[in-house]
Amino acid sequence: MSQPTSIADRSGAEDHIASVPPEMHGWRLDQAAARLFPSFSRARLQAWIDEGRLRCNGAPVARRRDAVAEGDTLELRPVEAPDTRVRPQALDFDVLHEDEDLAIVNKPPGLTVHPGAGAADGTLQNALLHRFPKTDRVPRAGIVHRLDKDTSGLLVVALSVAAHTQLVRMLQAREIRREYDAVVSGRVTAGSTVEAPIGRDPQHRTRMAVVHDGRDSVTHFRVEKRFAAHTWLRVRLETGRTHQIRVHMKHLNHPIVGDSTYGGRQIRGPGLAPAVREALARFPRQALHARLLHLRHPLSGADIEVETPLPPDMATLVSVLAAESPDRGD
Repeated sequence: MSQPTSIADRSGAEDHIASVPPEMHGWRLDQAAARLFPSFSRARLQAWIDEGRLRCNGAPVARRRDAVAEGDTLELRPVEAPDTRVRPQALDFDVLHEDEDLAIVNKPPGLTVHPGAGAADGTLQNALLHRFPKTDRVPRAGIVHRLDKDTSGLLVVALSVAAHTQLVRMLQAREIRREYDAVVSGRVTAGSTVEAPIGRDPQHRTRMAVVHDGRDSVTHFRVEKRFAAHTWLRVRLETGRTHQIRVHMKHLNHPIVGDSTYGGRQIRGPGLAPAVREALARFPRQALHARLLHLRHPLSGADIEVETPLPPDMATLVSVLAAESPDRGD
């Protein structure tokens, strides 16, 4: 089978060109395109065919079911229309890895990932469009997964359409390792795995909950350090449901410190030292930090692992808890 080639024009857009081999003679256009241009999902290719972005022997085609013939030349221009509703903004965030196709960024707490109700701008998506202008041609400026506004840490961002397609597939196939630091209420006795389905909370529609008809959700965790009435956990996601770690920790009756939505604002323990009570009362968010990402590069196959330490607010909280624990955090 012939390998597709890429030719960039002056705007930086690329045409992908491939010739139909003998074994594909008579195939549907969308089937042949999916095999010849494997960097893109079949659903995306079908959408581009519908939009007239695929040409056969120089002429645009708009019907997925049309048959191709041996020797036909297919030319694909996989260009996403820029989303002019989201404007670039210069906002502060760190880039810990960058190449032609992806970046790994460290999101500070308090930064919403993408625009929504009540957050038209000032989001990570706005910031990505400013820092990486070419992401105006990638869905959601390359965002393929998200962190809650008050969760800090690492996100992988696609800088090309091809990388976006593969990263979405890798997330669905659970091929990206994501680890978190979490400080939870109560002393957790040992590491474990939570397998409990998550869905919309029937009593509070803005929240998620463990429900019998929810989506399969798996969270692994181990104890990093115990304090007098709290525990620092290392958490690994196997699935990636909305609020998954926060919901699973609440389900175990160990809500994340500072999590007002899922019960973590309670200051537990009658014997807590005054310094601990003050630190807990002042902590402004859920104590959750995406500390590590490990993946194979979606195009080159190279191993990428990025780790970032606790942000200052969580590091201070952990220090106070350790200093005031009678057993010094076993």
